Amino acid sequence: MSEDVQAHIRTYMKVGGALAVLTVVTVAVSYIDFWGVPFAVFVALVIAATKGSLVVSFFMHLIEEKKMIYAALVLTVVFFIALIFLPLLGHADRHGEYYTLPNANAPAAAPAGH
Repeated sequence: MSEDVQAHIRTYMKVGGALAVLTVVTVAVSYIDFWGVPFAVFVALVIAATKGSLVVSFFMHLIEEKKMIYAALVLTVVFFIALIFLPLLGHADRHGEYYTLPNANAPAAAPAGH
């Protein structure tokens, strides 16, 4: 084999090892009791985004496509912020109020006289 092929194989082995380590980290983090669900979701998304970026960059050979990578990264950050903060903003609107989902089997609270 040529040195170029051997260099690619070493790179794939390193990336595969990193993915294996991140999978172990994912399982280990699932046993940690975080300060709340939003922070746990944030940690899970950071680990998943790291693993996904490794797969996309090396196994799909997109690491050479710098302009496309930066555009996709900006778009990903925008959607990530929207997916993280929009539900939190919706939750902040109801802070301190008793709220049940429309189809929940919980009893509804009495109206507050609004």
